[in-house]
Amino acid sequence: MKKFIIYWLPLIIWAFIIFGFSSQPYQKQDLRPMLEKHINKEVAEKYFGDYTFHYHGKEISIARLGIGGFIEFFIRKGAHLFEYAVLGMLLFRAINSTGIRMTRVIVLAFIVAFLYAATDEWHQSFTINRTPLFTDVLIDSVGALLGIMMTFVFCRIKHQLRNQQS
Repeated sequence: MKKFIIYWLPLIIWAFIIFGFSSQPYQKQDLRPMLEKHINKEVAEKYFGDYTFHYHGKEISIARLGIGGFIEFFIRKGAHLFEYAVLGMLLFRAINSTGIRMTRVIVLAFIVAFLYAATDEWHQSFTINRTPLFTDVLIDSVGALLGIMMTFVFCRIKHQLRNQQS
């Protein structure tokens, strides 16, 4: 029971948090009004006004989205990376606690994170004003991989330090 509480419960809670965010309609998460209220438009246009790129067939620029929408795009994609990096860390910890080989821990953690990201995007297709995008699954997967690899490196360093002290 102690192992479940330490390793698996945080993972389950985090998965529910991700699920909760993806269950919210876009209007509940809209940051644009707050961003536009607090960001100096002249400064933002001076530094980012000329930047334009395409994401999933849509132009991302201040001219098209406004300052709030442009900055919100990066916040939202950063949130994808962050929430799945945490998921990757928690998956690594939980699966590693089972005692299987490290390579399998890494591969299994990544597969589970990828599948969770894909089903989470599918789940968004049932949420009002949310769009499921495979490109978001890729961003989520990169975040999960970063979290897995950071946790792996941390575990290796911790193991080496323990061996040096012995």
